[in-house]
Amino acid sequence: MRAFPITVTALAAALLLTACDSGGSSGSGSDDTGSKNTDRTDRTACAVSGVALQVGPVSAAPSAGDTGDVPLTLTNRGARCTLQGFPGATLSSGSGSATVAADHTGTPQKLTLAKGDTATFTLTYTRGKEGDAKSIAATSLKVGLPGAAHSTRSFPWSYGPVQTKSAGAADASVTAFQQAGD
Repeated sequence: MRAFPITVTALAAALLLTACDSGGSSGSGSDDTGSKNTDRTDRTACAVSGVALQVGPVSAAPSAGDTGDVPLTLTNRGARCTLQGFPGATLSSGSGSATVAADHTGTPQKLTLAKGDTATFTLTYTRGKEGDAKSIAATSLKVGLPGAAHSTRSFPWSYGPVQTKSAGAADASVTAFQQAGD
């Protein structure tokens, strides 16, 4: 039997090691199975400044006691980032604000968004009565992303007053993020 010289063995070992997967992403937006936006390693959280946020189309509550839905779509404009959990949302008026609770009926997914990828969530609210002490006359909606501290984007609110559950808490909820598009 013929022995391999040590240099051939060392070269083979070096080639074998360079072929190993480091667990990182190739940047293609898919994993080995072709499934889009899965992730094996932690990425940085998406920041409000790095995404485009769009409201609508809205299904506004027509009268007091009815519910309305406000879908929001975000599109990543920058480097790959991660969304996990629930968005933060606050309804504000000239005299105060009310937080919007997370809707825990669904389980949040960890979404990794490459540049151009989109995700959605929906704010569902109960319309309040005009001038009622148990309603907030909301004029704006502030949205924040999990893991992106002290960063919000404001949108005008033109869907009427929102009923409150208690002081500072709107009768409203936001869903977890969901993958949008293909």
